[in-house]
Amino acid sequence: MGTNGKHRTHLVWDWNGTLLDDNTAVIGATNAAFAEVGMEPITLEQYREMYCIPIPRFYERLMGRLPTEAEWERMDGIFHRYYMEQRVACGLTAGAEELLAQWQLADRSQSLLSMYVHEQLVPVVRGYGIERHFTRVDGRTGPSGGSKAQHMERHLAAMGGVSPDHTVVIGDAVDDAVAAAYVGARAVLYTGGSHSRSSLEAAGVPVVDTLDEAVALAEQLVA
Repeated sequence: MGTNGKHRTHLVWDWNGTLLDDNTAVIGATNAAFAEVGMEPITLEQYREMYCIPIPRFYERLMGRLPTEAEWERMDGIFHRYYMEQRVACGLTAGAEELLAQWQLADRSQSLLSMYVHEQLVPVVRGYGIERHFTRVDGRTGPSGGSKAQHMERHLAAMGGVSPDHTVVIGDAVDDAVAAAYVGARAVLYTGGSHSRSSLEAAGVPVVDTLDEAVALAEQLVA
C-alpha cells in the first residue's frame, strides 16, 4: 500500500455508545440514579437531547439545579452499579467487529479511549474478543464526570509516534470532538449513542449514522 496519507490514518475509538451498543443500560442506570433523588424517569430521546459533559451539568439540566456533592456521589454510585449489571446483556454495535478487523488487516493502527474506569474497561473489552485489534486500550483514571480532553493527550503520548495530524477520533458525544480538537486531531461523530443528531451537529464536525460511514470519512479527512 505504500506510505500514503491514508495508510497512516490512526483511529481512536470511543467505547460506550460507539463500539458498544449500551443505550438501554445507560438509560436504565440514569433513571435509577434519578429515582434516588425523587426524579421522574426520562426517555432515550430526552437523554439524547439533554446529555452533556460534565455529567453534573447534565443532571442540572434535568433537575433545575446542580446536584449537591452528596447527591452526586450517591447518584454516580447507583449509576455505575446498575450499569454494570445491565451491561452484560449489551452487544457490540452492528458491524463494529468486522470494521475493526478490516482496519487491522489493512495494516492500519487503531486504539480505544473511554471514560469508563480503566480497571473495568480492559476486561470488558477483552470479554468481547476485540482487544487484539487495538494498539492500546485506555479507560478513565481519576474521578468520574469530567472531559476526555486530557485523557486523549495522555493516550496519544503513550503510543509515541501517533501524530494528531493523522488521527481521527470516532465517538458518539460532543466531548469526543472537544477532546480531538484539544490535541489537534479530527473527529467524526456517530448518531447511535448518547446524543441527538442536532446536538452533535453543533460540534461543527462531520456527523454520520453508521460506523461504516465514520471509517470511510476518517480516511478522507486525513488523506
